[in-house]
Amino acid sequence: MLNIRRPEELSLLRPVEEKKKKKDKDLSEEVYDLTEVPLTSVSRPCLYNGMPAHFADSPKTENVYKMLSVSQPAPAPEAIAKMYRPASVVDKAHIHSRWLDSSRSLMQQGVQENDRLWLRFKYYCFHDLEPKYDVVRLTQMYEQARWSILLEDIDCTEEEMMLFGALQYHINKLSLSEPQTMTSSPAMDDLDSALQCLEVKLDGADSSPQDMLENLTAPELNDYLKIFRPKRLTLKGYKQYWFKFKDASISYYKSKEESLGEPIQQINLKGCEAAPDVNVAGQKFCIKLLIPAPEGMNEVYLRCENEEQYSRWMAACRLASKGKSLADSSFQSEVQSIRSFLAMQHTNPNTHTDDSMSINTHSLVSPRYSKKYRAKQLTPRILEAYQNVAQLSCVLIHRLTLLAPLPPDLAGPARLWHLLCGGECLVSDPFRFKGSRKDEVLGIAPNRLIRIDLGVGDVVKTWRYNNMRQWNVNWDIRQVAIEFDGNVNIAFSCVTADCKIVHEFIGGYIFMSTRSHEQSDTLNEELFHKLTGGHEAL
Repeated sequence: MLNIRRPEELSLLRPVEEKKKKKDKDLSEEVYDLTEVPLTSVSRPCLYNGMPAHFADSPKTENVYKMLSVSQPAPAPEAIAKMYRPASVVDKAHIHSRWLDSSRSLMQQGVQENDRLWLRFKYYCFHDLEPKYDVVRLTQMYEQARWSILLEDIDCTEEEMMLFGALQYHINKLSLSEPQTMTSSPAMDDLDSALQCLEVKLDGADSSPQDMLENLTAPELNDYLKIFRPKRLTLKGYKQYWFKFKDASISYYKSKEESLGEPIQQINLKGCEAAPDVNVAGQKFCIKLLIPAPEGMNEVYLRCENEEQYSRWMAACRLASKGKSLADSSFQSEVQSIRSFLAMQHTNPNTHTDDSMSINTHSLVSPRYSKKYRAKQLTPRILEAYQNVAQLSCVLIHRLTLLAPLPPDLAGPARLWHLLCGGECLVSDPFRFKGSRKDEVLGIAPNRLIRIDLGVGDVVKTWRYNNMRQWNVNWDIRQVAIEFDGNVNIAFSCVTADCKIVHEFIGGYIFMSTRSHEQSDTLNEELFHKLTGGHEAL
């Protein structure tokens, strides 16, 4: 009905209860009635005047489509300040404890008439994105990402916030000047179909002899880098070594001449966490690596000399964390994405300030930065960042600000969210691990579980789904037990949330990983509910 394909990525969330102020009682909201919009079961509906035909029945339904497909104007700073903002990791975890159970009806969960619910993207694993048919889907993804940043549900560095403010400013300008609908063309339809068939054939084809040769002779990265291992009670800084990257591991030596011998250390990066630690203005290009170890996660920092070196090594680390080598076909596109993102953060001395009076800067950044800087300080910085994104189209920017990495066939030149946080967003909640006496946070990402120290926010341990053998839920004591390869077993109980939420997240992400272009557009509801429903004791 809303023209949002892949509905399995969405779910309903109970809003956070806010204390109503007396002066807010008279505020009215514009209500859109969706009951008159006809239902459609077609995955790729016919377009009429640039919109799905079932929305073109009346001016009323056309207004509904426009509301869903066009980015809303920047909110007033006063409106943002009144909204609920999580003040701690516990507050953020509390939000994710309010997801409804997808295997039970609204009435069974106590939802009554006139109750308000949020329709949100729950699984940050977007499949089969097509700008032609997914205008509403892309817009709603952008809006969710936008509000997550403005309400400080997601932390951003200062440079990232200025870039995000510039993207919002650019989208607001395009929304007023560009038509947001896409016209249908039989020739383009044929081209899309041909490209999709070609992509399926390429994905399913066997490796060519050339690919096999490349895998046998996997390329290497060799360069001087600086390494730092944080330890308690130490003042030692970065030390320079000769690094060699091959397969999914890095080795380092005292010098290039000694690289033919035994390395000082070899680090296997499979299953590691690779996060950026970058300040373009300060010429700081560091890679933070969290290496899995029996006792937890070992922290290692690599410092690069320049953007080019950082782009190549960061791309290599990300591929290695997934068990891929430099011979993987996505390496060059990953490098280019990182380069583009860094280029977007450059300051531009030729900034034009003609539009400075029309920018409501405090509506483009979170309250944290609104309090830190005045409008006169924010305006030139946002305009500097704007010069780097001014040539991008509105559809592309929506794709840049998604909450997860785009699939390779739709990857833009700079996938903002993928590059800000490694492409994975966490859904966290306080947990008590078996054998531990303190509360911790469990991060649930599209491809792994992450144990996080609640006090300092450091990653303690990660477990990937592809190493998971089985998981079970003891509904009586509200405990989740998971078994991984290598006789690794973990168990934890939920402190505030229902363990059904955790079970549904894990099963949901595993279901999302089974989707492919070869499959039909029909949702396998039986498998989805089998993985997410469970057998909760009555």
